Amino acid sequence: MTREELISRLDNVQSLPTIPPIVSRLNEMVQDEDTTAARLGKVIEKDQVLTAKLLKMVNSSFYGFPQRISTINNALVLLGFNVIKTLIVTSSIFEVMQASDIRLFEHSLGCATAAGIIARRRGIKNPEEVSTAGLIHDLGKIVLRAELPKEYDRILANSRERELPVRDVELEIVGMTHSEIGGILATQWNLPDSLVIPVKYHHRPAKCKDHQEITAIIHFSDILIRAVGFGSGGDPWVPPLDHKAWDIIKFGKSDAREILEELDEKLAELANFTGEIDQEQ
Repeated sequence: MTREELISRLDNVQSLPTIPPIVSRLNEMVQDEDTTAARLGKVIEKDQVLTAKLLKMVNSSFYGFPQRISTINNALVLLGFNVIKTLIVTSSIFEVMQASDIRLFEHSLGCATAAGIIARRRGIKNPEEVSTAGLIHDLGKIVLRAELPKEYDRILANSRERELPVRDVELEIVGMTHSEIGGILATQWNLPDSLVIPVKYHHRPAKCKDHQEITAIIHFSDILIRAVGFGSGGDPWVPPLDHKAWDIIKFGKSDAREILEELDEKLAELANFTGEIDQEQ
């Protein structure tokens, strides 16, 4: 399959759930300066299934709020519209991932958790958005598995047999990496650049010109979660750390120790969360 053929196929993705109509309505409301979080919350809460999904996600360990969020209105105030919109768009996608590849789902949750911890430590204004970028960073793998299952299986088998990173084999077999695919789909869904760019460049943070700090954090978080072995990104290899990314987020030994201690505690909570999901299925 050529790169052009794959891009054409991505324009007509059939295997993944479509964007809920509510997102278009919410986008229109957000353009109106008079729209409040309360009004947005009322629109979302009319969909009880979506409300339940959102509240379950925002109360998960990777966002790390000390108190339970019980209403969509509170979630909007605390997380912001970009995060809630992304969760609405991707909630059905994560149902697909939970059912088909729980280990990839665990990896994504772990990356989101690590990214949030680092973002808060660095004093980033919206750490929840950074967590959300971590949550969707491997979106392209979900697309590959859903749209090109035979090729996806070949990619994983080749990666194991030849001891190569998945992204190298992706280039050989489908002509594009999962990060590029994820970036294309996130753009089609009109997600903000602060989420699209980390998805697209999380393996090549030195290549991005905007949102470099968020991208560097996602890059490092992906490596960190692979190193501690929480979930699976599809292969057992720990990618090399990009020097530019490290220059951006570099911290000392004491910071690293505290981050790892907090991460260890959060991952234990996430293990319970994913265990509950397994029992539900």
